Amino acid sequence: MTDLAQQAAAAWGLGHARLRFVAGRENQVYRVTVASAGHYALRIKRPGYRRSIELESELQWMAALAQAGLLVPKPVPSLRGHLLEEVDGHQVDLLTWLPGQTLGAALQEDPAPDIDHLFHALGQQMARLHEASDAWVPPAGFSRVRWDAEGLLGEAPVWGRFWEHPALSADDRQLFEHFRSAARRELQRLQDRLDFGLVHADLVRENVLLHGDRIGLLDFDDGGWGYRVFDMATTLLKFIGSPTYPTLRDALLRGYQAVHPLDLDTLDLFLALRATTYVGWVVPRLGEDGGLERSQRYVTTAREVCQRCLPRLPAA
Repeated sequence: MTDLAQQAAAAWGLGHARLRFVAGRENQVYRVTVASAGHYALRIKRPGYRRSIELESELQWMAALAQAGLLVPKPVPSLRGHLLEEVDGHQVDLLTWLPGQTLGAALQEDPAPDIDHLFHALGQQMARLHEASDAWVPPAGFSRVRWDAEGLLGEAPVWGRFWEHPALSADDRQLFEHFRSAARRELQRLQDRLDFGLVHADLVRENVLLHGDRIGLLDFDDGGWGYRVFDMATTLLKFIGSPTYPTLRDALLRGYQAVHPLDLDTLDLFLALRATTYVGWVVPRLGEDGGLERSQRYVTTAREVCQRCLPRLPAA
């Protein structure tokens, strides 16, 4: 893949730059170091994961967010003036490299950071992301995934039919099918109340970057149209078993609402919806290293949050 990365970098005139592999899942990501110009992120896309128009739309959105003043990676045009290039059958882009420390790394430090201050600031930045997205007019042809009722619970969800995960017990399958039906009814009932627009959809601790007193947002691969509270649930879900969860939850919500009003009565529903998406996501990845362990963890979490949420949903 390094030869491909070198070839791809050449499309930006960086064929002789130093490349270092830093991550690989949906994208193969390389850090590109140029002595005279600093660092960039070269992303080689996973074939078939997104259509070209979706990839171009992601980059247009990120450019608009950077223009609005948010700390996000900024797409860099190639020598031909394109944000996206095809190299040897792979779609490739180049982004500015954001310095800083991930939220996950910061939370491991001793002494631990002030989580009330940190998550309050993160809530504010999440709200700014949503407001900047609302203020932007997407160009003609803009296309991104939809985390709406169909994308979460329909016949072909964005991340797969979670209720058909092959390793589910009979009880878990019944639970997830019951939750799916009840959640669809609830989203139908609430559709006029829910704030809907462009969302990041993956603001987990690895995609939040701390740089001085600023918060950067990384990895818009899964961003698209969705319910704004879905972003809140995505951030919170990974902390739901932590003893600090009540503190960081309250701080995140207060921070968000200090910038943008949001009805948070549905947060528990969206925590369960977010948890079930991971159950679907892991199915085609069960054969990867650690896939079975991740699957078990995702199913356990989804079971717990669905069991807590279901009694609060109206019966058929």
